[in-house]
Amino acid sequence: MASYNKVMLMGNLTRDPEVRYTPKGSAVADLAIAVNRVYTADNGEKREEVTYVDVVLWARLAELAGQYLTKGRPVFIEGRLQMDSWEDKQTGQKRSRLRVVGEVMQFLDGKREGSGEEHSAASGGSSPRPPARSGNASGQSRPPASKQAQPANDEFHEGPITDGLDDDDIPF
Repeated sequence: MASYNKVMLMGNLTRDPEVRYTPKGSAVADLAIAVNRVYTADNGEKREEVTYVDVVLWARLAELAGQYLTKGRPVFIEGRLQMDSWEDKQTGQKRSRLRVVGEVMQFLDGKREGSGEEHSAASGGSSPRPPARSGNASGQSRPPASKQAQPANDEFHEGPITDGLDDDDIPF
């Protein structure tokens, strides 16, 4: 019987991503997102509950997060749960934490700092950009899926984020 521990989270970054590199050169990014839940209590009062989730991204996803994500930016993360356990060297106590290992990341709409205007992570601002996925380290970009004229640069003046994506990675 297969074990499933996939999660999908949508929330806002609580801090800028921290990107570092392993001794073998792999990028690793640690970030935290706040996931909000609004509900109505038994007495009719609306309440908001916030859950903070630690996320780790590897390889190209880590580099993209470090390049494009900042505190407060909304993001969608799909990944798997991972339980880390260790012994605290100072107290000798056993510690553990549950975090998400991100496998898919998609930038969501948000406000640009200082501009007061909405911007979208989508090329041209009309349809969502395919989610970035890990697993392909080829570093080659591919042409747009449609034959429509696409703008040369997106809102970040970097062009479409398609490095490392195969045709099979695009959900349409």
